[in-house]
Amino acid sequence: MSFRIQLDTGEAFDVQAGQSLLSAVLNASMSLPSDCRQGACGTWGVKLLEGRVAYEEPPMALTPEEEAAGLTLACQARASSDLLIRIESAVLSPAARHIANIRAVGRFTADVIHLDLELPEAADYLPGQYMKVHLADGTTRNFSMASKPGECAVDFHVRRIAGGRFTDGLLKKLKPDDRISVELPLGSFIFRRQDYRPLLMAVTGIGLAPIKCMLESLLDDPDAPSISLYRGMRKPADLYLDDEIRSWAARLRDFKYIPVLSRADSAWTERRGHVQDAACADFDDLSRHAIYLCGSPNMIAAARKAFISKGADMDYVYADGFHFQYQEEVT
Repeated sequence: MSFRIQLDTGEAFDVQAGQSLLSAVLNASMSLPSDCRQGACGTWGVKLLEGRVAYEEPPMALTPEEEAAGLTLACQARASSDLLIRIESAVLSPAARHIANIRAVGRFTADVIHLDLELPEAADYLPGQYMKVHLADGTTRNFSMASKPGECAVDFHVRRIAGGRFTDGLLKKLKPDDRISVELPLGSFIFRRQDYRPLLMAVTGIGLAPIKCMLESLLDDPDAPSISLYRGMRKPADLYLDDEIRSWAARLRDFKYIPVLSRADSAWTERRGHVQDAACADFDDLSRHAIYLCGSPNMIAAARKAFISKGADMDYVYADGFHFQYQEEVT
């Protein structure tokens, strides 16, 4: 049994019963934004205009409100009828393999590693995208670019996984001038300059990396929008690059940085709790904002629900759940 899938642009193709929309779109030689492919990252790709889809299990990155608005996780959705859909389009550079030199491996904190690479040519990517590291055993690891594009030197924030084959194994052995195989650019979590909206950004953990890349691309830009960056961590010691981020206020037209700690001691005098709650306390209406969420899938799910209650337009909510960071193999 199959169903007919028609795009709002006129193209059409078939999808087999039980086949994911993502698989069907790719089989039809069309591109579609997708990252983790497990329903956790929050990359939509498809908006359902007519018809019905079903999920084997409720995906954590999809709220009932978003589903009612037609947002669809193509990697998990299965057609239950003929469909009329819209595919989000973005002009993305094709990914390519490179041999990168290690410039340095250091630490921001006990759990966050700073990986600094040198590519053979200036990196062409969009702020927010990631690279894939290809390991000798055939496995891969994904890490977001944390520095702005256009340079050979590119840096990354890597969350250490205790006992992880890469982060607690190979990465410890790398030294300057060692070489690794990488593939980039990848991913559809990108900064959309064309939105022309104030920015609300909420991050946790190393979700800071792609957001840092986006904001560094706006430094000294007189047309940069107003930006509110809410950063959730546990303790003050977790706030790596805190001074650097605060310095951006002198180079961005209207920039507010709000660190929010969930387990701070009595010495902490700034915001406490969770990033989505802090943002909701500060904004009564989010209907005119473009919203970027990056970090743990749980934060993203909670933030989406909270921001929708404040009027957020789901067409302008972009998310990157770092699901792949929790898939590190333990030795």
